[in-house]
Amino acid sequence: MAHQPSASALRKVAGSITMEPVSIDNLSILYQSADFIVVNKHWDVRIDSKMWYEKLTLQSQLKYRFPELADPDTYYGFRFCHQLDFSTSGALCVALNKAAAGSAYKCFKERMVTKAYLALVRGHIQEARMTIHYAIGKNTTEGLTHMMCIEGTEGCENPKPCQSELTVLEHGLYSGDPATKVLLQPLTGRTHQLRVHCSAIGHPVVGDFTYSFKKDSGPYRMMLHAYYLRIPTSKELIEVIAPDPFVPTVDSNWAPQRATHQLEELIQELKDQSVLAEEGRQGNLLGSPSPEAPQEAKSPEVEELEQEQQGKCEQWLAEWALE
Repeated sequence: MAHQPSASALRKVAGSITMEPVSIDNLSILYQSADFIVVNKHWDVRIDSKMWYEKLTLQSQLKYRFPELADPDTYYGFRFCHQLDFSTSGALCVALNKAAAGSAYKCFKERMVTKAYLALVRGHIQEARMTIHYAIGKNTTEGLTHMMCIEGTEGCENPKPCQSELTVLEHGLYSGDPATKVLLQPLTGRTHQLRVHCSAIGHPVVGDFTYSFKKDSGPYRMMLHAYYLRIPTSKELIEVIAPDPFVPTVDSNWAPQRATHQLEELIQELKDQSVLAEEGRQGNLLGSPSPEAPQEAKSPEVEELEQEQQGKCEQWLAEWALE
């Protein structure tokens, strides 16, 4: 039977481990069932590594905590359903068998997954809500090939359409400097998308050394956190919140001054939207398409993006199913 700790219990977990260095035994579990585990990934650990000298990874933490659940038929021992950057913390889903991995893959492929991130960004954002549309490609400039870039940037190769939603939660100060706490929702899935989009609008994520072009090196971490995750698999509904680390009780460097939106209300909006979308899909499956409502034509850019995302999903599934 699935087990999910109460919100108060999760807050206690977050307060006790968020500032601690990562270790093999401080893995925080948000959700566990026979088919899935959702962890609250530490902000300073890779999901996996092929480098012999990198012994401490999320993979090794899982093997230490759940040795009986590691699958010898997979390369990493566990089937990671999606990715988080090394410096990003928060909710990350792991499938415990091939069938569960397949059901999660279907949700990602059909864009049924809802993800929302919390971030502290530099400066005070004036708009309460905004949609960021910058296309993102690979940076081919010498010395910057580990980075992504927006269309129009010198050396930006093969930029693809991207969309992120940003909603301001609070304005305040981080270590005395102006900062804004925001909720971010990636509506597409490009590498480093949220970090690139925040930097592109002139408000890079606090502590993002890479996309501040090596200027922002003071904070102890990059302030980006996968807060809300909803995956409506055919096996079960996975819906978790990875407690907010950007509160003064956890990080006293953050001093909020003025609230714009309430986080709980925004998450409820996302839940309601997800439920309506799921009900709509079920209705479409039960009935035949209406001739009065033809399917909207897709632009070549959207079709290309969908093909790319499907290719990524198929690659993940291939990795999950290695035997």
